[in-house]
This record gives sequence, structure tokens and C-alpha cells, in this order.
Amino acid sequence: MMLGLGDERSWTLNAYVALLRAVNVGGTGKLPMATLAHMCSAAGFEAVKTYIASGNVVFRSDGSEDQVRSALEEKLHAYAGKSVGVIVRTAAEIADTLGRNPFPDSPGNRVMALFSDETLPADPLDGVTGLKNEQLRLGKREVFIFYPDGMADTRLRIPCDKRGTARNMNTVAKLADMAAAVL
Repeated sequence: MMLGLGDERSWTLNAYVALLRAVNVGGTGKLPMATLAHMCSAAGFEAVKTYIASGNVVFRSDGSEDQVRSALEEKLHAYAGKSVGVIVRTAAEIADTLGRNPFPDSPGNRVMALFSDETLPADPLDGVTGLKNEQLRLGKREVFIFYPDGMADTRLRIPCDKRGTARNMNTVAKLADMAAAVL
């Protein structure tokens, strides 16, 4: 979105999705979504919207991906007293991730995108342990995982999971819609 010439601000705003790691999961990292939204607004982000209580937030900013991540990580560290992992993607990247789902005919709640800022291995099975009938495929900046029997009893461990964060395709679809709406 380009603001008009008469406006003091005439830079381009980008829509972003921030995915927080280990927030409100299993009793760790409690963070009310209203507090997250306030942090984002305080960081200068606009049109802030959160989605479900697992640390998903959509907003506009004129900053780069790295600037947005740093600003949010700083606010989260001040709140939690420790580092909170943040993965940032543009609205276009989230939509692209949804479109590249290699398991499009599988239930959206059984296909995960494991988002990572680390270099992904050439072989998606490199370093993986506990694999049963799950299927993995490399994406651009994510690993797609299909859990045919669901995630409840899986023993699957993926090395890039240590710093990444996963969302199912239903959530990715909702975030893509929300991010498109804030443009």
C-alpha cells in the first residue's frame, strides 16, 4: 500500500505475519493475545490482528523483515524476561506457502508447515528421528509434514524444529487471508 503524496509518510507498508515459538503451549510462555497486539502497536506496527492464542499476529509495517523481527523480539524479551523465538513472513510468503502445500488433498489439520530461518537440509529426512508413517517435503523456508495419524502420538523429531515453529494448513490459510486483508 502506498500512501498519498500529501501524507507525511510516503513509504510502502508491507503486511507481515509473525509466528511466535512456544507461546501458550503446554503451560509455557503465557502471553495474552491482547498483550501481544499492544506490543505490536507499541513497536509501530499498524492494523494489528492476532489469531488464536498460540502466538500468531498479522500487521503492517514499513520495516524490513529483520527490523520487524528485532522490534518484536525486543518487546517480547522485555515482557517475558527471556528470548522468545519469532518467525516473520510477508503476506505474499504466507500465501505462497499455502499454495505450495505438497499435500493439498490431506486434511489441513494434519499437514504442518514448520517455519524456520535456519538453512534447511538438502534432504528433509537429514537428522530426523522417530519417523513412522509421517511424510516430509522441503519448502523454501519451511518443511511440510503430513501426519496421517495426527500429531498426538508422534515421536517425530526434526532438527530445524529447535528454532522454528509449526502451524497447520488451516492456520496458514487463515493467516494468509488475514494478511491479505491488512494490505
